Amino acid sequence: MLEKLMDRIDKNCINVDKELVKKAYNFAYDAHGEQKRESGEPYITHPLEVACILAEMGMDTSTIVAGLLHDVIEDTICTYEDVEREFSKEVADLVEGVTKLGKIKYKTKEEQQVDNVRKMLLAMAKDVRVILIKLADRLHNMRTLKYMPEGKQKEKSKETFDIYAPLAHRLGISKIKWELEDLAFRYINSAEYYDLVKKIAEKRAEREAYTEMIINQLSDNLEKAGIKSDIEGRPKHFYSIFRKMVNQNKTLEQVFDLTAVRILVHTVRDCYAVLGIVHTMYKPIPGRFKDYIAMPKPNMYQSLHSTVIGPQGKPFEIQIRTEEMHRTAEYGIAAHWKYKEGKINESNMELKLSWLREILEWQRETPDAEEFMEGFKIDLFSDEVFVFTPKGNVINLPSESTPIDFAYKIHTDVGNKCVGAKVNNKMVPLDYHLKTGEIVEIITSNSSKGPTIEWINIAKSNQAKSKIRAWFKKVKREESVGKGKELLEKEAKKQGYNFGEIAKGDILNNILKKYSFNSVEDLYAAAGMGDISPSSIVAKIKEAYEKGNKVQLTNEEILSSINNKNAKGNQSKHNKKRTSSPAIIVKGVSNLLVRFSKCCNPVPGDDIVGYITKGRGVSIHRKDCVNLANLLEDGENKIVEVSWGESKIGDYIAEIQVKADDRDGLLAEIMDIITQTKTNLYAINAKPIRGTTALINIKFKIPNIEHLKDLMKKIKRLRGVSDVYRTKN
Repeated sequence: MLEKLMDRIDKNCINVDKELVKKAYNFAYDAHGEQKRESGEPYITHPLEVACILAEMGMDTSTIVAGLLHDVIEDTICTYEDVEREFSKEVADLVEGVTKLGKIKYKTKEEQQVDNVRKMLLAMAKDVRVILIKLADRLHNMRTLKYMPEGKQKEKSKETFDIYAPLAHRLGISKIKWELEDLAFRYINSAEYYDLVKKIAEKRAEREAYTEMIINQLSDNLEKAGIKSDIEGRPKHFYSIFRKMVNQNKTLEQVFDLTAVRILVHTVRDCYAVLGIVHTMYKPIPGRFKDYIAMPKPNMYQSLHSTVIGPQGKPFEIQIRTEEMHRTAEYGIAAHWKYKEGKINESNMELKLSWLREILEWQRETPDAEEFMEGFKIDLFSDEVFVFTPKGNVINLPSESTPIDFAYKIHTDVGNKCVGAKVNNKMVPLDYHLKTGEIVEIITSNSSKGPTIEWINIAKSNQAKSKIRAWFKKVKREESVGKGKELLEKEAKKQGYNFGEIAKGDILNNILKKYSFNSVEDLYAAAGMGDISPSSIVAKIKEAYEKGNKVQLTNEEILSSINNKNAKGNQSKHNKKRTSSPAIIVKGVSNLLVRFSKCCNPVPGDDIVGYITKGRGVSIHRKDCVNLANLLEDGENKIVEVSWGESKIGDYIAEIQVKADDRDGLLAEIMDIITQTKTNLYAINAKPIRGTTALINIKFKIPNIEHLKDLMKKIKRLRGVSDVYRTKN
């Protein structure tokens, strides 16, 4: 295998220090020692294969050496310092960069995946070679995936589809991208994969004979024209065929470019000359010509594509490009090392990775894991459209982009002041889907009120979406501050307080510090935009205020105060549920201001206790309420004896938690029981924990404890339910 690596280096690389590569091999061999792979092979076979892939890409000495060492820091006793001492800081940084991509543990798979992607983006921004090593690592792991359990095969294949194939595509490394997709396709859609392989194999001989005939015809005509060329048949990759069949609802026979021919020439002029000859030999299909030489893809891909009607009336695809374009198409960003004698043009590299800065910009503003991954895949792997500014500049955008995307691509201010758009000199709506070749003009106005919230759904590019969100955060801040202040004051009033009186001094400063706000305006703005819950903020402020202003009155004084208020008729809105025959009796005294605590939701039949709150009467808690222990710290003089009265106030809110196996149909069965028992559902929330277990919280309105016990007993009998209990806070 070491000889194989040296052969690859001789064939594809320039100025690689083979002695240092051998030293790295020996270092990795000793470090991994007796470690084995899932296949039973010595572990060293993996880093050797990774190095071979990197050598095939034509990478430099440091990258190939780092490929051999990429697992030593993570999987052996070797340290960063060991690698730096034996090789160089450059190699040690590359190895550490690859190692860091999978080390931290997270609460959820999505959170882990998103953080790994973010770290990959940052690693790319620092040194793109880290990702090239990671891609080579993933490619060899996918080649040997058959030794892994089925669940792991599907998990790794999905991750490959979601992250690594799009990254290879965006970096222009089609050779790796296609193989990653085909390997992942084999494990995720096994039946479709093997069915497609079988169907393609059935007509392979016929297709090869047809391709050979076309190649001979083209060779003869190009030779007559004096154009030197290299012509070859291009096999279509399985996943590419499958995706086209699904997306376009076609059969295998209807896929145009199942047969494809690639023509390599020496100059750009020859490319267009060959195109002219091809179109005189075969009839081109309208709308099936693409000029990626004049308008290269963001991943540096350049080529002429045309689908034509060949002999026997069968369509086939022609690709025409120079040899240098072909190297870039195969190896993308890696072509900067290959054939460049190891000298890298830093400014040119920066230009090629400009898209990376855009992704890094919007990903910082996207905390939601699902939204981030969706945007990441769209930005890296969507088809593109190429449109023109009125001055003739080419702008590339994701497929189905709108004038809004175009406007924000030109400049943030152009997007914010956009009031209309023209396409090919005709007015179009802002949700119009742009097509390649169209000339787009944005109409702006200084009196524009800015984007509307609907624009976020209309825009297709993450760049536009993030700029629209930024506008709302900035321009709408004042409005949000006013709205947030109003919401907090309203919530405080609802809980019996004046927000201005309780939110001040150290109490307010502690809240601002806890939520990382620089000022009270930041707090108001966050509440106004819905980033934080006003009720939770007020609850925390109220709790701090009450602790700092403990009530010194006796039970009798408070009860007397309450009775006086009742006599005057100034009843609190919380007292509207009281009747002449009370539901709760406090110390033998009836008709008092009482409220049922929301932290434990007591219902008739529960053991209860009363807690006197200044200005709010008596709060009724269950005796097993978790919050009651905290309240008792203020002194037992606030606790009063209470009991259930004869009358009822209607239905009571109760909450239970169900712990069960996470299986299909469980929620539906629980809902059936709720319906059968004529229980009024208030709220339901379900979430998976530890993979196969689910927790379901259910709130409902019930008349008494007997009804609740009956309901819980019936839910407990369901298959897979391990526990049903009432929540305590």
